[in-house]
Amino acid sequence: MVAVDAGAERFRGFRRFRKFRWVLAVVVLLTTASPDAQRGATQTAPPPARTSALAEAAPLVSKVLPNGMEIVVFEDHGVPLVTVELAVRNGSFTETPELNGLSHLYEHMFFKSNRAMLERAAYLRDFDQLGISYNGTTREEVVEYYFTTIAQNLPVAMQYIRDAVRYPLFEEREFAQEREVVLGELRNHASNPFQQLSQQMNDSLFFKYPSRKTPGGSIETVSAATTSMMRLIQQRYYVPNNSAIIVAGDVNPQSVFTVAEGLFADWPKRQVDPFVEFPLVEHPPLAKSDGKILSGPVQNVIIEIGWQGPSIGKDDAATYAADVFSRILDQPNSRFQRAIVDTGLATTIGIGYYTQRNVGPITLLLQTTPEQARAAMKAVYAEIANFSAPDYYTDEELESAKAALEVEDLFDREKPSEYTHTIGFWWASTGLDYFRGYLKRLRDTSRADVTRYVKTYIQDKPHIGLALMPDGGAARTSGLTVQDLIGAAASAGGRK
Repeated sequence: MVAVDAGAERFRGFRRFRKFRWVLAVVVLLTTASPDAQRGATQTAPPPARTSALAEAAPLVSKVLPNGMEIVVFEDHGVPLVTVELAVRNGSFTETPELNGLSHLYEHMFFKSNRAMLERAAYLRDFDQLGISYNGTTREEVVEYYFTTIAQNLPVAMQYIRDAVRYPLFEEREFAQEREVVLGELRNHASNPFQQLSQQMNDSLFFKYPSRKTPGGSIETVSAATTSMMRLIQQRYYVPNNSAIIVAGDVNPQSVFTVAEGLFADWPKRQVDPFVEFPLVEHPPLAKSDGKILSGPVQNVIIEIGWQGPSIGKDDAATYAADVFSRILDQPNSRFQRAIVDTGLATTIGIGYYTQRNVGPITLLLQTTPEQARAAMKAVYAEIANFSAPDYYTDEELESAKAALEVEDLFDREKPSEYTHTIGFWWASTGLDYFRGYLKRLRDTSRADVTRYVKTYIQDKPHIGLALMPDGGAARTSGLTVQDLIGAAASAGGRK
C-alpha cells in the first residue's frame, strides 16, 4: 500500500520517466546517496501504471451497470490467473488541505474490518488459504485496490471487494494502528533528500493548491485524521457511479459481468456526481519563472525543471504530442541526448509529461557534477530554444517514436496482473474512450502538433528550476545560480 506522488514510472538511468516521484526518490537515493544514507533507504513501491494507453485491437470489453458502476474486462488466457481491481476516482486531486493524505490513509483502512468479517461470512473462512494476494495504490487522480488469484476464485475476490467498499467498520483501534503506519511512511520519505526536491517542485509548480498534487499528505494532516473523515471520503467518492471493477486474465467477459451484477447492482447510486458537488480546483498559471538550490546527502547534482502541461479534457491533442516528443528526445541518438549526455555535460537526462485531467506536469530531469552544472544548464536551455526548429528531429525520428510507444503497449499487455493498474489509471484520469483511441491519435500526431505543444507549454513559458546539490559547499564550488536554473536570459515571463 503506497501513495505514489509524481516521479519516475520506469527507470533506465533517468530516461523514460513519467512522474511518479516516490519511486524516483528511491532510485535516486540508491544511486547517488552517501553510504550511510543508502543503508537507510528501504522504502519501495510497486510498479506504477504505465502512462501509455491500450491499442484499439486489445480485447477490452466494458459494461456500465444501471447504478453507474463500470465493469471492464481484459481477457487473456495465457495463464490461469486473474487480477481484480477496484478503481475509484479519488486521490489528492480531491483533497482540501485538511484532508490531504487521507485518501491514502483510507486505502490502508480498506483491507481492515468490515461487516462481513464481523458477521464471520462463510466465504472468508478459507480466504487466507485461497492464494489471494492483494494490495493498493493511491495516486493524484485514482485509488486502486487489486487482488490476484487463480481464475476460479474470481467470485471470492469480488465479494471481498464488495464488502470492503460498501461496509467498512473503521474500527478505532485498527484506525489508530494504520494511521501510525502511514505516519511512519511519511517520516521515511521526509528523510529522503530527493523528497525535498520533489516537494519543492510540487509546491512551486502548483503553488496555490499544492495539496491537490501530494497523495501522501503531511504528518500534520494524517496525525489529525479521524474515522469520521474516513466516512466523509466514503460518502463522497466510494460510490458506484465513481468506481470501476477491472478484471484481467483468464476470464470470460460475460461471466465477469454476471458476477459483478450479482454483487454490485443493488449498490445505491450517489444522486449528485461528487465532482459536480465538489468541483476540482483550477491551478493558476505561473506568473514568472523561479528557482531554488537545495542541498542533501547526495553525491551528484540533480537538476529538475518543471512546467505546467496540458490537461485531459481541455487539450487532448497536446497530450499525444507530449508523449511523442518525449519519446523523440529519449532516443540515445537524438540531438537532445547527443548535446547533453554524449558531450559529458550530464550522465543522464530525460523529459516527460504525466497525463492528468487536472494539469499534467512536464518535467526535465538531469544528473551531472558540480563542475559541469552551469555548462549543462546553458546547453539545456540552448536545446530548449531549438525544440521547435524544423530540423530539430527528422521525420524518421518522429515515426520511430510513435512505433516505440506502440511496441511498449504491446509489451505492457504481457502481464495482465499489472495491466489492470494501467487500465484503472486511464479509466480514472482520461476515460476509456481516450484509452481505446490512444494509438490511433498517436499515429495521427504530426510535426505541427508537436510544435504547437512545445510552443504552448514549454518555450517562453514560466517554469521552475531546482537543483539538489551535495552537502559540503558543492553549490559554492559549482557557481550555479538561480538564473542558471531558469535560463541565463530568463525574465519575469520566462525565457527571451
